[in-house]
Formats: sequence, structure tokens, C-alpha cells
Amino acid sequence: MSATFVVVPSWQGSGSSRAMRLIDGAEAVRGDLPAAATRVVEVPQGAGESLDTGVHRFSSIAAIAQATEAVLADAPGTPILVGGDCGVEFAGIRHAASVARRSPDARLAVVWFDAHADLNTPQSSPSGAFHGMVLRALLGGGPAELSDPSGTGAVAPVLEPAQVVLAGARALDDAEAEYVAEAGIRMLGPTELADPAALVETLVASGATEVYLHVDLDVIDPGEIEGVQFPEPFGLPVAELVTAIRAVRERFPLTGAGITEFAPSTPEAAVDDLPAILRIVSALVR
Repeated sequence: MSATFVVVPSWQGSGSSRAMRLIDGAEAVRGDLPAAATRVVEVPQGAGESLDTGVHRFSSIAAIAQATEAVLADAPGTPILVGGDCGVEFAGIRHAASVARRSPDARLAVVWFDAHADLNTPQSSPSGAFHGMVLRALLGGGPAELSDPSGTGAVAPVLEPAQVVLAGARALDDAEAEYVAEAGIRMLGPTELADPAALVETLVASGATEVYLHVDLDVIDPGEIEGVQFPEPFGLPVAELVTAIRAVRERFPLTGAGITEFAPSTPEAAVDDLPAILRIVSALVR
């Protein structure tokens, strides 16, 4: 597969007090990517303003989404986003959905490998951090100013709930759990993902013809990765995550992917985690 790596060293969507470590994480991964196949999105230095949206640092988040979409529009091959916080996936998945719509028979599915569902709205979010809202924004529950920056009122969801599979999620807020139940979003916990066929069968049942894979590194069990800011116990072993990715890729074309939320505490700690991350990268592109 021909891939272009799009590095987005954003931190403004994170709710962590150490959010700027995400810049170091993106740069650490970038250092092991082929330079000729890598593009870098210019990220604002400032935190940004909420602009009464209920999303902290919204102005910077919107600018990052716009800049990312511009880079994706010119990226050859299959784009692999490297964050930064999970907010980068708003642009990544919106781009994938726009590509899928060019074919009347295409049906995009999104596998959300993440310890968290990221399904809060600006009203339900306990933190105001966009990385906990990005999937809900793609499903039509985000600030209108992000989906329709022109202000024309032409806001439409990028995804429908039937297109989403939550994979490895194990820490949902009450409002997120209620939404999952009401919307009928499919969920596969870490134990179910031990058999990769379960994920493939779920995607087949959805009618998917192509897949976008989101990987927040906190989906991995904290015993196997240190550089995440919101670790949750009882996660996926790296080997099982890699096996699941490969199983999906063997069955479906990959429209795009994202790897997010790498926030190493030191350069030495980054070196310790990079072998696991590069195994994931390899599974996505080979």
C-alpha cells in the first residue's frame, strides 16, 4: 500500500495539564518515518479561544482541522495521520468520508481503537477538551462552527452511528454510555478483540466496503506502553491490536488511519515506547 504520513503535532484538543508532550510524541514518531512520504501540518503555537462554543481552545482546533484538510487534499496514496491529540481525526475522517462519497457503492466504517469513546458533546463534556468530543462531532454532535465554518447553517453529520465500531473502549462517561445505547453503536471490549474475527464479522455485518482505523494509544494495556496521558487498566496487548489491524486490512481496503495521543515524559521514555508504535505503523501500511 502506498501511504503518506501526515504529522499533526497538535496539543490544543487535550485535557491534560501536560498536553504539550503530545508535540514531542508526534515528533518522536516522525523521526522514524520515511521523510519522502511524510507531510507536516503547521500547528498554531497559541492555545486559542473557546469562542463561546463550549470547546476549550476552539479557535486553534478549527485552524488545525482546516490546515490538516488542506494537506490531506494533496496527499498521494492512503493518508496515515500521526497526532497529536485525537482531535486530528475530525479532519482525517471527514476527508475519508468525502473520498468514499465519490463512489455510490462505497460504505465507510470507522473502527475507533480507544480506551475512551470520545462521544461527549460540548454540553456533556466534564472537561471541555475536544479530544473527548471528536467522534461525537463527526456524528453531528459537535459545535456547528467546526462543521460549518462558513456559518451558512448547512451542518450535516460526517458519520452515522451504524458506521462506527468502538474497539477496546472501557472508560465511558455516563452521557457517552447513554448515547451508545440510544444510537446502537457497536462495541467490542478488549476481551472480545482477542479473536480478530469478531471485529471483521462486525464490520461485514455493517455493510462496510472500506475502513478507517483510529488508534489512540491508550487502547493498549498500560503495562505495555508508558507514554499516554489517560491510561486505563485492562487494555489490549500490542500483539492483539496489531493482529486485529492486520485482520481488518486483509478483508477491507483501508481509506485512512490515525495514530494519536503519544505523550512521552522524556526522550528516553519515547525510545522505550517507539518499538510498539512502529509495530502498529507497520501493520497499517504493509
